[in-house]
Amino acid sequence: MFRSLAVRNYRLWAAGALVSNVGTWMQRTAQDWIVLTMLTKNDALAVGVTMALQFGPQLLLLPITGLAADRIPKRRLMIMTQSAMGLLALGLGVLTVLQLVTLPEVYGFAFLLGCAAAFDAPARQSFVSELVDQQNLTNAVALNSASFNGARLLGPAVAGLLTELVGPGWVFLINAASYLAVIASLRLIHVDDQPGTSRGGHGFSDLAAGFRYVAGRKDLLVLFTMIFLIGTFGMNFPIYASTMSVLFGRGAAGYGLLSTALAVGAVVGALLAARRAEPRFSLTILAGTLFGVGLTLGALAPSYLVLAIVLPLVGVASQTFMTTANGTVQLSVDRWIRGRVMAIYMAIFMGGTVVGAPVVGAIANAAGPRAAMIFGGVSGIAAACIGALWVLRMRRAARASVDAGDEAVDAQTARA
Repeated sequence: MFRSLAVRNYRLWAAGALVSNVGTWMQRTAQDWIVLTMLTKNDALAVGVTMALQFGPQLLLLPITGLAADRIPKRRLMIMTQSAMGLLALGLGVLTVLQLVTLPEVYGFAFLLGCAAAFDAPARQSFVSELVDQQNLTNAVALNSASFNGARLLGPAVAGLLTELVGPGWVFLINAASYLAVIASLRLIHVDDQPGTSRGGHGFSDLAAGFRYVAGRKDLLVLFTMIFLIGTFGMNFPIYASTMSVLFGRGAAGYGLLSTALAVGAVVGALLAARRAEPRFSLTILAGTLFGVGLTLGALAPSYLVLAIVLPLVGVASQTFMTTANGTVQLSVDRWIRGRVMAIYMAIFMGGTVVGAPVVGAIANAAGPRAAMIFGGVSGIAAACIGALWVLRMRRAARASVDAGDEAVDAQTARA
């Protein structure tokens, strides 16, 4: 399960990333909470807008970020992006501590953080393949997810407690300091991180190469459609957790604990994925179904405790889905184009929040948080149906090919 940690470079990367991930989850929790309760009067749409601004640059800058990941040494690029995100967290923390922060300023910081993260994400995702060999890639991707979601176990709960004890500004400042850990680990890593050679031409042709590559792969188109549905309309967990916490009369600590409950399942899902030798497409179908069922059960929960018990199931399903999808893409894509394809992957997964978060937030405002969660659950069922239809189509095509081959053999035998 932990075999990739035997590799020195990956071990350094994982240690730095874990510290930074804890800080990131602390900031996300505190940021959404101050928007919902301090800067607005429980306006879920405002939380959705904040999420959209933070993840929108994944779409806005898509062609450039993917090309940057393929053309600039990934370690150097990530040192720059992590430094930028640390400075942004520092700025937001100072304004919040001084009680000068306003909703437009939070929007602005969310957008700038999204711009830095848009360049960081494809480099970070594809950098893993530079640290381990192909046999351990699926394991390394899963352990990355376990680290990210393991941080979610601690980060939101700590953020909720600190927000109530000393205020959200200090949460942002702690996150700013956490970026030093991942920058230090990147400087200690020694890897032949040379940009891939271009096969897509120059200028606009080079920018569009990733889109042409994906367009020529029907399997990727199906998988990316499933990712779009779940990532856009399903994985709006800050809205679900914050609004359901308000519904049940819980404070910031209650919100943080719901996020932690979700993370428990996500860690379990990631560790189970780490045991698998290779990703299987059938798992994405099963995970999408469980995701939809889990969110629906959570929406119908009669109490805060029941919701907290159900959310780990949602975490297992969501993490199984995303880890399997991530490993499938990385293992099936050529190195020279991997950065651009992963940029498309991240843009669909994270950038879809631009559309999904405001929609889900508006549903929560108009019909209540339970309706918003049911809407998210439907996205998981729809994604699973699309995947199942694709598998059935491929099996029928394979069966038809075998039958055609048998008929050709029979015809040759008859002529003989």
